[in-house]
Amino acid sequence: MLVPSLFNDHFVNDFFESAFDRTPSLFHASGSTQMASDIKEFKDHYEMSLELPGFEKENVTASLKDGYLTIDASRKEESSEENSFTLIRRERFVGQLERTFYVGEDVKQEDIKAKFENGVLTVQVPKVDYNPELETARSIAIE
Repeated sequence: MLVPSLFNDHFVNDFFESAFDRTPSLFHASGSTQMASDIKEFKDHYEMSLELPGFEKENVTASLKDGYLTIDASRKEESSEENSFTLIRRERFVGQLERTFYVGEDVKQEDIKAKFENGVLTVQVPKVDYNPELETARSIAIE
């Protein structure tokens, strides 16, 4: 017999996502809903793959503001009145999702490429040379 652990993967992932991810978590009846993502690093760019099963390309947008790349996706509920059905159970997500990634203030919107295919959004973000000026260490008074 398997004994459920308090520190299962779902609990640990939710803890770390809520503690370190700037994206608000969204929940529905069967648990948390968020765009699962993979990020790969190549020589000259990063490639992000975000899973959006059941979403249509027309309902997915990507925008860049102040160095933050935001992905929005929405799926509307089917109307039971228009389609003459009664919904008995819903397990698929309906609503709006948003995920934000910091890609750097030097990245230009026109250099980002995105493709949506088979429920997966693939976004390529170029690597940009970033040379911040090092700030001189200063003491801060502690009261």
